[in-house]
Amino acid sequence: MSTGSTNDTQMVIITGMSGAGKTVAIQSFEDLGFFCVDNLPPTLLPKFLELMRESGNKMNKVALVMDLRGREFFDSLFKALDDLAETSWVAPKILFLDAEDETLVRRYKETRRFHPLAQKGRPLEGIKLERELLEELKGRAQVIYNTSMFKPKELREKIHEEFSNNKKSTFTVNVMSFGFKHGIPIDADLVFDVRFLPNPHYIDHMRPKTGLDEEVSTYVLKWNETHKFLEKVLDLLSFMLPHYKREGKAQLIIAIGCTGGQHRSVALAEQIAKHFEQDYLTRITHRDIEKRKEKST
Repeated sequence: MSTGSTNDTQMVIITGMSGAGKTVAIQSFEDLGFFCVDNLPPTLLPKFLELMRESGNKMNKVALVMDLRGREFFDSLFKALDDLAETSWVAPKILFLDAEDETLVRRYKETRRFHPLAQKGRPLEGIKLERELLEELKGRAQVIYNTSMFKPKELREKIHEEFSNNKKSTFTVNVMSFGFKHGIPIDADLVFDVRFLPNPHYIDHMRPKTGLDEEVSTYVLKWNETHKFLEKVLDLLSFMLPHYKREGKAQLIIAIGCTGGQHRSVALAEQIAKHFEQDYLTRITHRDIEKRKEKST
């Protein structure tokens, strides 16, 4: 009997919010040649592992959807995941699909479907309950996608990029600037508030510029409190990032927020990303940097 190995066996558990794109995700894994099972009850996971072992290499790429449609089995999910983590021949990866509440409500209205936890009530009630129930599971996920702004094609592309081969994915540090008045990024792992720093917005000729402009960046970075903040944050992140990587996270999203997401957060996000680019695959996003232009037009 073949026992397989962690080097040639992939298992992805797809879960997350109802309406966040699990159907598109499972189709994407089918396209990648994964053996896919939709809505597998967690209590059947041990039996499924036996089938995988007995199949030899015929089931060495597996994707399983587990969600609240099987909520009568949901209490056993964490035990199943703990047991799976102790398995020596397969290293499971949890893909958690999320979306903002407004997006999920809109999707339910467009499809005229009922939320599984709010069959007779408002979709938002079911969404809030589901988010609470899934909080611990989201914390265990190695890969989290916020699909609020994704078209189905974009979600497929993300999955293909992440899971298209058997190599261990590179740990990615995503640094994002944002404005608190536009909302905290729902997919952020760490959020730092820099609204305590001097604001270039109140200097007339800097107001239309952003933290990508040298004059604004120089202004933000010249203050003693900015230097102290960067020193402490970079020291903290330098300690934390290796531990996140060791625990198997595929990416970490670090969000830096100021009031509008134009000046302070942009300049500091650039500094943080630059600091870690030598040691990690680093990406930077300025979520709200164009919001003023959009509003003016």
